[in-house]
Formats: sequence, C-alpha cells, structure tokens
Amino acid sequence: MPAALFENAWPVAMIASALIDTGALLALLDRDDRWHRACAEAFESLRLPLLTSEAVLTEIFHLVGDYQRQVDAAWQLVRSGAITIGSITDADLPSLEALMRRYRGRPMDFADATLVHLAHRESLSLILTIDHNDFETYRIRGRQGFRIVPPRTAGA
Repeated sequence: MPAALFENAWPVAMIASALIDTGALLALLDRDDRWHRACAEAFESLRLPLLTSEAVLTEIFHLVGDYQRQVDAAWQLVRSGAITIGSITDADLPSLEALMRRYRGRPMDFADATLVHLAHRESLSLILTIDHNDFETYRIRGRQGFRIVPPRTAGA
C-alpha cells in the first residue's frame, strides 16, 4: 500500500464526494490484491473524503485482523481524513431492513444496506467498489443506479 495515498489529512467537515465499500478498501490495503492498482488509481482520482459506514469498517477490521501491518494501514487510512464515517442511528434501521428485504434474493448484507441508505440520504451515486454485481443491481431511491469505479474490467 503506497503510504502517499493516506498521508495527507483532509478537513473532516468536507462533504463526501463518493462512497467506498469493503472490497475496495481491502484492495487499497493489499498490494497483492488483483484490484489494488485499479482501486488506488480510482481513489487518487476522486475528491476526498469518501463516505463509508461503521458496518464497512467492522468488516475491514475483521478481515485484516490477523495481519497487524494491514490493521495499522487501515487505521492510517481511516485517521487520515480521506474516509469519513456516515452515522447510522436507530431511526435508520427500518430503512435498512426494508432494503435488505427488497434485495433478499441477492442477498444484501448489512454493510451494503448502510451504503445504499447513505447514498440516498447524502445524494451520492458514485461508489468505489469491486462488488460490481451487487452495486449494479442496487438502486438509490428505488430507481437510480450507482456509478461504479473502477470499471469491472479493471480487475480482470
């Protein structure tokens, strides 16, 4: 992981320009991941900060938990200000449940539900993800599709 990606601090009060999902975060942290280069290039091209959720961070820290170097890199990224965390409260839970019911055929996990909900609430449609199958299916406000970076072909 190039440290230069995360060394600048961005003002926390800046409005997020896009969302970031678990797979893209993992790819940024792992230079050996087949999506690393494409995600790093996409990350560098986006206006920061990017918005994510506590559920996504929970997945990240669970998945890298056995690798102290990646845990440290994940903390560096989160603390840099390049990523901001959108709040999910009790009031949001009915919307998350409705999303998970709507997409139960996929099925939609809780972390994805939080990102679709944040996209709706924050009027964002751009997402940094490698999970093309799911985010090509999900709709914001039931109609609008996501704009996904990097493209599906980038990790091939």
